[in-house]
Amino acid sequence: MSAAASMTNADPKPNASGAIDTSTPAERHKAEIRRLKRQVAELKRKLKLAEDQIERQTEALAKKDAEIERLEKAIAEQDAEIAALTAALAQKDAEIASLNKTLAEKDATIAGKDAVITALTEQNAAKALEISDYAYVLELGQNRYEGAGDVIRNDERVRRLCAKAINPFRRDIVEGLGIEGETIRPAAVCVYHPFVATAVDAVRGTGIHVAAVSTAFPHGLAPLSTRLQEIEASVRDGADEIDVVIPRGLVLGARWQQLYDEVVAMRAACGESHLKVILGTGDLATLRNVMLASMVSMMAGADFVKTSTGKEAVNATLPVGLAMVRSIRAYYEETGYLIGFKPAGGISTAKGALDWLVLMKEELGRPWLEPDLFRFGASSLLTDIERQLEHHLTGHYSANHRHAMA
Repeated sequence: MSAAASMTNADPKPNASGAIDTSTPAERHKAEIRRLKRQVAELKRKLKLAEDQIERQTEALAKKDAEIERLEKAIAEQDAEIAALTAALAQKDAEIASLNKTLAEKDATIAGKDAVITALTEQNAAKALEISDYAYVLELGQNRYEGAGDVIRNDERVRRLCAKAINPFRRDIVEGLGIEGETIRPAAVCVYHPFVATAVDAVRGTGIHVAAVSTAFPHGLAPLSTRLQEIEASVRDGADEIDVVIPRGLVLGARWQQLYDEVVAMRAACGESHLKVILGTGDLATLRNVMLASMVSMMAGADFVKTSTGKEAVNATLPVGLAMVRSIRAYYEETGYLIGFKPAGGISTAKGALDWLVLMKEELGRPWLEPDLFRFGASSLLTDIERQLEHHLTGHYSANHRHAMA
């Protein structure tokens, strides 16, 4: 290599900042090595940081894997429980389906028997209705009036009954009590349809109502069309109150819609006459049935609900009365309509009547002690009231025969 070339290579060169670098190549090599070492050290530091971060992430991932494994195990256990519950539910569903099938079969059997019973009772009622002048009714029971009475067999006895209603107490009792100017009379005279016209004529102008027991009283098993015709006939003859009796089988069979429809039809047949619905509570088995039958009758348009026909084995009782008056109260609170109550049958003494008056006062209030909302349907009650009044005057009880019907 020539001296000129050597001189050229040895000439100092400018560095990156533009200054003349006067260091030797060896020094520059050393500086480059130091720079590279620094870069290596920095890279090692970053690598260590990366390794530490990787280690931390690896630990976090391990924890996540453990948590996932735990959750998967819990899910598997829950799936097993769900499978067991599903199997149990399927078994229960099968049992319920079997029970429903059994109940359906029993319902079908009961419906078939009900149809047979209904057909037989309608046949019996139809045969009874064929007897002229309602003679079958006179065989089934007695005509009674609300407040006092006796058995009625003909028009003359109806007139005597009405005379007793117009003058319920003996003259000596009236004079002894000093009530000659008072008008004390029963609210109504209650008769079968053939005697309605006679009763209307006998009590005309006295303010005493004439009530007709209709709808195949006391059983109520005639066809509905026949029962409605009887109501309409009684209204035409002048009855301003109609006592109807419901078929107890509708209650015992929980056929509430049919009961409602029948009472609605009876209400329409009554026109302007008041409708009193007799439940026949002694045949209804439970107080729940009594409450529901009362509610359905009131919803369908009854002006009064009445306990009994007087022909049942069990007639008016205080537990039944409590159920009925509380249904009246509930209906009044819900609708604002005042419905009357009439216990009938088995109330034969003045002292016994006091229990019912207390019941009405405590459960329904003073308005339900008036005859437009409360009646006794008890033939022998007036006799005992008259006896109690005589005892009050004389200090002695008299025999029933001293207080005859007329």
